[in-house]
Amino acid sequence: MPTIRTVQIDPNATHAAEVGQTPHALGLNLSWNKAEQEAVERTLAKYPADRQRSATIPLLHLAQRKCGGWLPVDAMQLVADTLSLPYIRVYEVATFYTMFNLKPVGKFHVQVCTNCACLIRGSDAIVSAVKDVSGIEHNGETSEDGQFTLTEVECLGACVQAPMMQIGTHYYTHLTAEKTKEILEHLAKGGDPAKFSSTEPTKDADPIHNGKYGA
Repeated sequence: MPTIRTVQIDPNATHAAEVGQTPHALGLNLSWNKAEQEAVERTLAKYPADRQRSATIPLLHLAQRKCGGWLPVDAMQLVADTLSLPYIRVYEVATFYTMFNLKPVGKFHVQVCTNCACLIRGSDAIVSAVKDVSGIEHNGETSEDGQFTLTEVECLGACVQAPMMQIGTHYYTHLTAEKTKEILEHLAKGGDPAKFSSTEPTKDADPIHNGKYGA
């Protein structure tokens, strides 16, 4: 019969090595730069002194941006040290939420929504277009040139603008395969990510007040 491997993790572990998380411990000895430290202080000021651990998620986002879009163990250790938390408490948050990446991603992390609304509106074609441009074959992979990582994700909250994808902090909506390829080729050439991003609400998002279905 197959055996089930179990791993015991000390809930009070203070460092990555204590929970066996060494593969991505890069020995960076990370620290916040001046601007980041100011951001940390602004974040911590939002929470009571005895509730500083509530800043775990915003500080993980800050650490992920610092590390180019992913969280090596060193970055999680930095957050743990900043909040005076056992490392495992930060690690369990980072591994729970899918917006945190535990392995390196490409310069452009392409997150294509494949949930119900986007699926009905043709998200399969969007995924295929991303693969065609990037050369990626499977979900979760990064292109050989390091430009793109493809991740199929759940709802990103833009159902009325389906199909859509998120790249970095930009939303791209009402996509077609052709438009998707144009966006990725634009980015690969060093173009401004904001050029095609959706910053204005779509007129279809409020059908009552835009007169489409009456006053």
